[in-house]
Amino acid sequence: MAIDDTDILVSGGGIAGLITAAAFGSAGRSVICVDPAPPVTEESAQGSDLRSTAFLQPSIPVLQAAGLWERLAPHATPLQIMRIIDAGGKLSQARLTREFDASEISDQPFGWNLPNWLLKREISARLTGLQNLRFLPGTGTAGLVVRDSEALVTLTDGSRIRARLVIGADGRNSPVRQALGIGVRTFRYGQKALAFAVTHERPHGNVSTEIHRWGGPFTLVPLPDRGGKPSSAVVWLERGTEIARLRALPREEFEVELNRRSAGVLGHLTQATRLTEWPIISQIADRFTGPRTALIAEAAHVVPPIGAQGLNMSLADLASLLDLSADDPGSARSLAAYERHRRPEAMARLIGIDALNRASMISARPLRDLRAATLGGLYAVSPVRRILMRAGLGAA
Repeated sequence: MAIDDTDILVSGGGIAGLITAAAFGSAGRSVICVDPAPPVTEESAQGSDLRSTAFLQPSIPVLQAAGLWERLAPHATPLQIMRIIDAGGKLSQARLTREFDASEISDQPFGWNLPNWLLKREISARLTGLQNLRFLPGTGTAGLVVRDSEALVTLTDGSRIRARLVIGADGRNSPVRQALGIGVRTFRYGQKALAFAVTHERPHGNVSTEIHRWGGPFTLVPLPDRGGKPSSAVVWLERGTEIARLRALPREEFEVELNRRSAGVLGHLTQATRLTEWPIISQIADRFTGPRTALIAEAAHVVPPIGAQGLNMSLADLASLLDLSADDPGSARSLAAYERHRRPEAMARLIGIDALNRASMISARPLRDLRAATLGGLYAVSPVRRILMRAGLGAA
């Protein structure tokens, strides 16, 4: 059977994989992107991803270079303020509120939020306009043989691709990572997340709100108005048994629990989309590279959805690969530099997010009180507050 040649093969057609394909295609490389499942690009369609993604400031140049930001910006909701509320007191009501305003460190918002299904729609449309790129949804990676000079990929339809660089963006159970024999370290929390959209009485004012009680954070992230009403995306982390209980409730009883958990910060919340459920883990690959191969996104690292870090870490991976691939993409030298640069940074962020998640899960009252006191103390010191904001953006 004939072998097709390409500069870059991207294994994985999730958001990170699609952006990666667009970025390398826009840079003039020949690209093939494969994924076993076609992207679901309508909110109401079966299997649509009802989560949202907040692109922080450092990710915007990556999207611009990929020819994507001008498509995405009209649909994006700015995130001007990150608000943290501690509701872990005796009455489970908001007892401490702290707001981090982007204007303290920048003339731009912290980031911009978009629904994941819409991202897939707009990025897929961008891919169709790149003549040097082939997107093959419905086809996955079945085999991988790597050499110093090239990587040979066998696809699930039996076709074979020879690439100068294979990028594994194929999820936490990455076939590319497994083919390379790279292990992972996994941290489990016994948590799951519910992701869905709501409408609410009060405007969100471009404020993203993270409410800590116990079991995990409850986050409201601004979205465009829905049917003339203010709207936000919800990410609700709880222990798996509690998520199962919540999902089994009739809609009216679920909304009672929803509004109790939101501490009333946006007035009454009304569920606007179906519930989707996601397991929560932290995970990091033992290595991010193999010969002619690089791992990015959840193939390399997985973190809980706290502080909008996940996909922004993935785009930092992509930015590094783009910078290092100017000459020979996939060269041993460029991949060694990628490993040195990205894995320590990803490990540091994973450790930090792991600590924040464990703190948010605390159920013992004295420890919840200590958590609130720590938040209040850190916020009160202006230089510390600004350092924390820059660190959250990846700028510290």
